Amino acid sequence: MNLASWSRPALWSALLALSACVTAAWSYAALPAALLIGPMVAGIVLGVNGARLDIPRQAYLFAQAVIAALIASAMAPSIVETLSHGAALFVAAAASTLVAATALGWFISRTGLIPGATAVYGMSPGAASAMVMLSEAHGADKSLVAFMQYSRVVCVAFATTFIAHYMAGTESHPPGAPWGAPVNWLGLGAVIALALVGQQLARLVRLQAWGLIGPMLFLSVLHAGGWLEIDLPRWLLAAAYALLGWHIGLGFRREGLIHAGRALPVVLGGAIVLIALCGLISWIVATFAHVDGLTAYLAMSPGGADVAAIIAASTPSVDLPFVLALQSIRLFATIALSPFIIRLVVRHSPHLR
Repeated sequence: MNLASWSRPALWSALLALSACVTAAWSYAALPAALLIGPMVAGIVLGVNGARLDIPRQAYLFAQAVIAALIASAMAPSIVETLSHGAALFVAAAASTLVAATALGWFISRTGLIPGATAVYGMSPGAASAMVMLSEAHGADKSLVAFMQYSRVVCVAFATTFIAHYMAGTESHPPGAPWGAPVNWLGLGAVIALALVGQQLARLVRLQAWGLIGPMLFLSVLHAGGWLEIDLPRWLLAAAYALLGWHIGLGFRREGLIHAGRALPVVLGGAIVLIALCGLISWIVATFAHVDGLTAYLAMSPGGADVAAIIAASTPSVDLPFVLALQSIRLFATIALSPFIIRLVVRHSPHLR
């Protein structure tokens, strides 16, 4: 099926209809994060069949601001105490994920299955947009790095939803206030405005992944300090999840799959191995941090803090603040250390230059 000749209204109608169908089926199966998975699957189906749709940049930034507000709403002063008591463990867990991913990328590049530094950048556990930009600066295949990054996000999203469903033992529920709950429009407007301010402040200081990290930090400080109440309506979260899912899904193109060619099994295999490695690290975290296995697994999931936040918020038995705190540490560690580690590996590996 080739959708390249369809008009934009027809493509958007098809995307909305398919998103609704997949979301309904996912919800019927009582799997978590249906509001994210449904749009993501629909976006992939349309994207690989020639649909030329893109989520407007401002809409995607708005979705990131809403998800950052969701993360901030779970932040409380008690998290600081939790992090301070297990700081060494959390930093070691975040660093071990980064080292394991880099080592896996180096091994793949050493085999020649994916040439040059492309494999190393493609296996980096998070900060996908930053890795794509850095890879281009160092002569890697930018399009293949992007494909590897977002393929892993999709694999992690599917794997994590099934694991959360079967480990939680309870029916999932979408986060946020009930669908028909009254909305404090003044408070909601203040949260959104402050989130957008946080984005612009982070952009001005040239912070990587500023669309998510800026409002997440800004709102977390305000909420944990008791200066801001964050109460997000479910319909707003659903819209943000749909935009994020479409952004991921529509990024997959048929030409990208063709370009990946023989590397596709390696890309998927690498994603699965990285998921397994993070699962092993999460078992160690669960043992020493005295949390349940599902909480530790979601905290170490290598699919992005936004995706992990959505799945964790949909799973009642999960310690959401713990997941978000450790995901935040891992995100910062990836952004701060990944470029340095990858450059170091490339510099001292003749086959990567």
